[in-house]
Amino acid sequence: MTKISVIIAAKNEELNTPNLIEKLKAINYPSESFEIIIVDDDSSDFTFDITKELILGYPNFRIISAKEKKLPGKKGALEIGVENSKFDHIMITDADCLPEKDWLIKFSEKFSEGFEFVFGIAPYIQEKGLVNKITCFENLRTQLLTFTMAKLELPFSCAARSMGYKKSVLEKIGGYSNTADKLSGDDDLLIREAVRHNLKVGTVEGKSAFVFTKSKKSFKEYFKQKARHFSTSTSLLFKQKILPGLWHFTNLLFFISPLFSIISPLFLIMFFLKLFIDIITVQLIQKKFGYKFLVLETTYLQIIYEVFLIVHSINSIAKKTDWK
Repeated sequence: MTKISVIIAAKNEELNTPNLIEKLKAINYPSESFEIIIVDDDSSDFTFDITKELILGYPNFRIISAKEKKLPGKKGALEIGVENSKFDHIMITDADCLPEKDWLIKFSEKFSEGFEFVFGIAPYIQEKGLVNKITCFENLRTQLLTFTMAKLELPFSCAARSMGYKKSVLEKIGGYSNTADKLSGDDDLLIREAVRHNLKVGTVEGKSAFVFTKSKKSFKEYFKQKARHFSTSTSLLFKQKILPGLWHFTNLLFFISPLFSIISPLFLIMFFLKLFIDIITVQLIQKKFGYKFLVLETTYLQIIYEVFLIVHSINSIAKKTDWK
């Protein structure tokens, strides 16, 4: 069985680490075959102390400090974790995440097939509220695109909440220092380097390997998060940008087609046909990615999704991003 080191960067996560550690303790994997390394990134709360107390009696769990990190932001904390790991296969998740019990088993199976970089499905927990609905729907549409592109052997993005790679491969691509051109993007920029070095990239599917997390509560937090995500896209390779870019551009043309209905009613037909196809697509694939949207929700959320793609692009240019 693949021996795995799980690295988690934590900054001011005292409210989240108890739930995370409870989930990690329930992982269905031999304790001698995995270790958990939580890297406290100079938290100003009690993240370190609470975590240290919660992992007492679990020899394969430990918490270390990132005070001596060389790289800024989350990347520096992750680098510290990797340097202190003892196994060649590395798994990454976030301190506010909840991995399902077979998470490591499914990734181990993928690693055993020879994949060097692997990522999985990471849904948001569906709750009440418009921000949550928008976040969950965006995540569904994003994961549909990222998994499709990965199957076409043109991966361009993934969620750092559920990803893994071989330590030897990380060293081969220059470690996290080769992703330091952006403060965020420890996931997408690693994918960039994986593609640049022709690594074998695979995906993990199945609900028993989901990694859940909660969405942001307010629109302010939500827009800040999306600005951080979108800012990374400018640093991807050209071949990683072209197909997703064409996809979004085509969607935008269909979305604004009603503006040209004065020229021909066919433009209005194009809009409703595209909307109908989107609704059917979501209804058919949503369960695979851990979601359930009603037809009415899908209809208005699809429209919001298209509008917000433009908003996020502009916001990512105007806003300064940070790790926490």
